[in-house]
Amino acid sequence: MALLNSLFAGVSGLRNHQSMMDVIGNNIANVNTIGFKGSRVTFCDTFNQFVKAGTNPTDTTGGTNSFQIGLGGKINSIDRNWNQGTFERTGITTDLALQGPGMFILKSDGSNYFSRAGSFIFDGAGKLVSAQNGAIVQGKVANEDGVVPPGNNLEDIIIDKNLKLPAIATSEINWGGNLRSNSTLTLSEEVVQRGNLKSSDAGPFDVTTEIYNMYGEAFNFIETFTKTGANAYDITWEVQDSEGTSIATSAAAIAVVFADNGSGTFLMDAASLAKFDDINNRVNLSAGTPTGDIDFVFDPTLITNNDSTSTLSSSADGNRTANVVSGSVTVFDSLGISHQITLEFTKIGDNQWAWHASIPSTSTVDGLAVHSDGTLAFNPDGTLDPANISPNNPQLNFVPKGGANVSEINLDFGSGFGGITQTSASSVVSSLSQDGSPSASLSNLNIDQYGNILGIFSNGNSRTLGQIMVATFANLNGLISEGNNLFSAYANSGDPRIGEFGEGTSTTIQAGALEQSNVDLSEEFTKMIVSQRGFQANARVITTADNLLQEITNLIR
Repeated sequence: MALLNSLFAGVSGLRNHQSMMDVIGNNIANVNTIGFKGSRVTFCDTFNQFVKAGTNPTDTTGGTNSFQIGLGGKINSIDRNWNQGTFERTGITTDLALQGPGMFILKSDGSNYFSRAGSFIFDGAGKLVSAQNGAIVQGKVANEDGVVPPGNNLEDIIIDKNLKLPAIATSEINWGGNLRSNSTLTLSEEVVQRGNLKSSDAGPFDVTTEIYNMYGEAFNFIETFTKTGANAYDITWEVQDSEGTSIATSAAAIAVVFADNGSGTFLMDAASLAKFDDINNRVNLSAGTPTGDIDFVFDPTLITNNDSTSTLSSSADGNRTANVVSGSVTVFDSLGISHQITLEFTKIGDNQWAWHASIPSTSTVDGLAVHSDGTLAFNPDGTLDPANISPNNPQLNFVPKGGANVSEINLDFGSGFGGITQTSASSVVSSLSQDGSPSASLSNLNIDQYGNILGIFSNGNSRTLGQIMVATFANLNGLISEGNNLFSAYANSGDPRIGEFGEGTSTTIQAGALEQSNVDLSEEFTKMIVSQRGFQANARVITTADNLLQEITNLIR
């Protein structure tokens, strides 16, 4: 009987090590299977036969141990190793690798399955499916505003590759930058004429000066000296825009007389000099030009009158150039047509700046340029108080050509140090943001670490299109394999806990990568040697037991 026990024990050992080799062979066969988790086998002994029962110790005798002979071994468990596999970069957006214990949720033929293999593609219907078996990835699809619904109700991930975004008309522009506090004024303040009027010439004599309005736009100030007698002239003036159109002319001529100063040079006499004060020689066109204030004094009192060559010249504020700080931004109307808005700042006084927003005539339905103007008053520390912006709600409104709605665009200059400031730093102004965009079509997709599917559109904007969901289990080893890298929940796995990627599930996604098999070949080959030797040893037990039985049968000879 003992020999038969050893035979059966050896047979059980052969079976165990054969199963061990089957597990090792399966691991090695799947060494390059994406998302594969290797398995291991453990053994335990079976029933043991009592040869002698043990006894309790007494006052006079000691206790004895039980004697048992084992009846062989059996498989104790076959467990999967769910340790994290390494990632292989593929660069394919829909290749997804899981970092953490979660599993993708896939649906096939109405049943939910779970997988670590993230080799996905979009099929002809726009569904995100497994490239291996066509099972549909489960998650949530965002609405038209890019908002993913709350909760964990699952649906097929479907992305419309022909998705388009409508144009969004710009309604607000946020501006930022700095205006240098020690900048010179932009508005021309004083025009000084110099040189000589040749007394023997009949004239008239003209002298032209380039001047600037409060917005830095150039105009020509033309002063004419008309001879009325010996050493006597009438002075008249005209202001023309850059195209030569007359803006304003003097109301009346100013009669001046030149008198000999005793050295043969004639200068304006006292009566003439008295005519050039801030009232008589001030050109103030604040109400006379639609493009901004023109307000300066002109001083011709340095001009001489003799028979030398005429050498009239003039300069405005020492020939300083206009100080204009500008920035531009592209905006969009309701049809998605782009337009260029330019914003200019010019200094008009200490802590005082004028702003001028404009859009060119090529953008308007009537072919006329549109502008909007106002002023800013900065605090002594360089910050901007919204209450000191005039008008209080600055806007630029225009009717775009092409049939779009009227564009009403708010100009946000910020507040405090959060928008336009005035400090000693260099002047620079730019648009921080504008909320419009042209119509666009879907051009690319990205998937972030939380499973959000982001659509990238041809206008550069992005929108959430859906979110992949993840399942976790109380006992991963309770899952059963269905083949094709799919698992199903079973008796001891617990129900799947559906959630979002992130801290709640301790799982994140790496897009553009695949999780590789976690099979360790060196470990598998070592186990293969152990299995082989175990099988050989158990086979030797059977052979030896057979030899002993042969000897017993030979006793009758």
